[in-house]
Amino acid sequence: MTQYFKNNPDNFSELSKILERSETASFLNAYGSYTMFAPNNAAIKAYLQEKGKSNVEDIDAAEWKSFIRLHLLEDSIPTSRFTDGKLFDLTMYGQYLTTSSENSGGITKIRVNRQANIVQPNISVGNGLIHSIDHILSPATLSVAQTIEADPQYSIFTQALKETGLYEKLNILPSANPEEKKKWLTVIPETDDVLKAAGFSNYAQLKQKFSNTGNPKLTTDSLHLFLDYHILYDAKYLADIITSSAHNTLAPLEVLTSKLSGQTVLMNDDTFNGIHEQGFSLVRDKSDITATNGVVHRASAHFAIKLRSPFRVDFDVCAFPELLKNTAVYKKASYEFSIAEAAAISDVKFSGPEKQLIYRYGSGQSTSNTSHNRDVLVVPLATGGASERAEWVEFRTPLLIKGKYKVWVGYFTQQQSNPTTTTEVQASIGLDGTTDRSILSNGRILSFIVKRPGINKTLNGVSVIDTVAEEAIGFKSYMAVTTGSQVAKLMGIADLAQTGRYWLRLKAINGTQTTNNIDIIQFIPINDDQQYWRYNVDGSKILAP
Repeated sequence: MTQYFKNNPDNFSELSKILERSETASFLNAYGSYTMFAPNNAAIKAYLQEKGKSNVEDIDAAEWKSFIRLHLLEDSIPTSRFTDGKLFDLTMYGQYLTTSSENSGGITKIRVNRQANIVQPNISVGNGLIHSIDHILSPATLSVAQTIEADPQYSIFTQALKETGLYEKLNILPSANPEEKKKWLTVIPETDDVLKAAGFSNYAQLKQKFSNTGNPKLTTDSLHLFLDYHILYDAKYLADIITSSAHNTLAPLEVLTSKLSGQTVLMNDDTFNGIHEQGFSLVRDKSDITATNGVVHRASAHFAIKLRSPFRVDFDVCAFPELLKNTAVYKKASYEFSIAEAAAISDVKFSGPEKQLIYRYGSGQSTSNTSHNRDVLVVPLATGGASERAEWVEFRTPLLIKGKYKVWVGYFTQQQSNPTTTTEVQASIGLDGTTDRSILSNGRILSFIVKRPGINKTLNGVSVIDTVAEEAIGFKSYMAVTTGSQVAKLMGIADLAQTGRYWLRLKAINGTQTTNNIDIIQFIPINDDQQYWRYNVDGSKILAP
């Protein structure tokens, strides 16, 4: 990178001076894999003018070193891997950058941190990629707490944070926070206008309504819990929020649900037992505000903790972060993971090294052509971990509300070597963060070579699938195509004592083969319809007729 900047002084002579001044030139001239958002000369000169400085040498070397670290990531990230939201990796400065596509005058530009446009993307050099930008990036300087306090529209909410002691917890830098799970937090505060519309003209009225003990500093006090409910774990930008249907809050066992309606992010907008519960939206142009320790969004309306019933969660086992990041592969091409890549997957784990894990995608692949999103994860398994294959695979679920669920595994039937191979698996479950796994109650065995049984009945003179009879023996169709090879098997019942993320483990108890095509896992409340909705191959829903 250093040499490239030197070789292109018309655009980067000022940046070259900064590298020398900050003593990072040699660092970026060595082997590695980096992404640099490189401000061009015009951007740096404008920055100097804003600072009232004449040249690079007028600014301290330590300040320039922080400047470089904010613009640099330890990974080579092409624009094809950008999403509408934060980049997966922190900068070397320790903050997230966001990217988005914006159309202006018929021209689409990639924006970084809402501060700069990329003017020349994907410049490949020996130690990574350079994206030239037309404005410098400024780091967040306020904590989440300070960001909220700095906005006068949040005066009541700010006072409530201080009275409960939560202000201090939202004012800690990640590097100084001893609580790993709370290093990064997302807050959805309510403006004074929103609170006034709900009947709270000042903090005293809010306390009178919600504080059941009179001491809001108690973690069990209802006002404290009310505010906890406005705080999510992790730094979640809008694009992150819509990727999951529910999010843990600091209020124990309580979640906020989310969904996308057009371009609107809706929270707690749900239908239970056929009754629609009006939620609220996140105000897009007042959200995604980066802080030193998280993100701030704006709520369009007042909201408080609500009691929740279990609700259905379907998750595609292929949609784990490491594959989503690989936009050259995900929903584009099949891919075989190396042993190291398989071991590094955050939401899929194995009993031992897995060297034959395959992501299979495409209409030309018989095993994925009729599957959800036209993809499957091919997971070799062997009883006892024989033949260098894993004995078990487990998947980390999205957030599940406490309650009882029937657990279904959708798969595509394939036999590796007809008629000699099979893999039969049993399912168990355990809370994320623990190593305990309990076999599902009323557990059943799944064989990856067994098709849907094809039980038919006559209805109005026409032969149709007897879904009731098939469900009774633990099978169902879950996709538009109802051929026997594309099938879901009931694995048992999960009785979840608390809300959270879980690990669902599939353990081989008989046989060994590589061609185990796992597509989707469903958690459906035991009293809900187990048949519908179903899916088209593009992931869209097929509702009950």
